[in-house]
Amino acid sequence: MAKSFSPHRADDSHTNLEFSIHEKSLLSRPLDGSDLRLALNYETFSLDWKSDDPKSLSLKGKTHKEVTFWLTKMAQTSGFSKPYTYNLHYELPYTMEVDERFQLSSSGEVQELIRLGTMAKRVLASFLDDAALTSEIRVWPHHFDMGAFAHLHDGSGKSVGFGMAIPDSLVDDFYFYISGYRGDTTLNTWAYKPLSHGKWVNNGFKGAVLPASEANEEVALHFFKQALGNYKNIAN
Repeated sequence: MAKSFSPHRADDSHTNLEFSIHEKSLLSRPLDGSDLRLALNYETFSLDWKSDDPKSLSLKGKTHKEVTFWLTKMAQTSGFSKPYTYNLHYELPYTMEVDERFQLSSSGEVQELIRLGTMAKRVLASFLDDAALTSEIRVWPHHFDMGAFAHLHDGSGKSVGFGMAIPDSLVDDFYFYISGYRGDTTLNTWAYKPLSHGKWVNNGFKGAVLPASEANEEVALHFFKQALGNYKNIAN
């Protein structure tokens, strides 16, 4: 939807999403020059058309074709300026067969996603405020990290990217991460002081990681603050 109805940005950030703690949903940016947004509602397992005339589509038992047909219809009935087109610009690591249908297999896993998303959003907002950094907190659909990126503005030329990632080859768990940069160069971490929680990584990914299962909001916030202290105090 963002590709069809949001102004293009070179960094692809027009396609990233907001996690709403209150609505327990992922929301698109405003579409087609209006306040209307599309949401994926975790709790109801539905797509929500957030407009003056709101509509919802339950995803249970729906095929990909049925979903895109509904989105096409909603764009038409809302008077959007052009047709909706499904055309991803990156490859997904899976495919859906024509007759395959969306199913909700575990409500418990959904509640855990809501809990993790809520914790991450609160921690990242608190960290930005505490460190006097400025950034949006967004979920990137390429990999579903919830992340932020900010320049330190302390004369060092450094910046930091940080957030919560989904399980991958680096950590077999949802995990908080932070990585430092000077320009396009990732900063090495081998000389940094050990962290009270989490650890530094300097092979492939260069930064610090903390499994979410080992953290609460207080621990995660301390992790980010302690890691940032290393980036600010150690010359690279």
